[in-house]
Amino acid sequence: MPADPRPEFVKEGERYLLVGGRCRSCGLASAYVPPICPCGQAGQVESCGFGPGGTVFSSTVLHIPVSGRPPPTCLAYVDVDDGPRILAHVELGLGVAPLPGDQVFLAGRNSLGDPVVKPDQKTGLVGSGADDE
Repeated sequence: MPADPRPEFVKEGERYLLVGGRCRSCGLASAYVPPICPCGQAGQVESCGFGPGGTVFSSTVLHIPVSGRPPPTCLAYVDVDDGPRILAHVELGLGVAPLPGDQVFLAGRNSLGDPVVKPDQKTGLVGSGADDE
């Protein structure tokens, strides 16, 4: 695992892709390229890009100050399109936190180096998966 466990991104044109890995043996997607897949296959993980979109799995808003991050700070677990699940900061431009099922897109990193996602402008934050309960 890299010294900094946060995912890496590459910018292609106007979009960001998460640089991770996928096992050629079992298909498992990772937010980094491990030397050995958890399925036990050494040397079978190849580097690939995931995204630029994703679906919110869950989110929370921190209303207390956290070092270097003024409240409110929104965090979400995001299932990156065809890739792994990552923890990312959400830009609260609309003032509402995303709900499970909302579509977001990768937006690079913030000033502290943390992954950032933004709401998909086409779908907005509607919580499309929230009524599945």
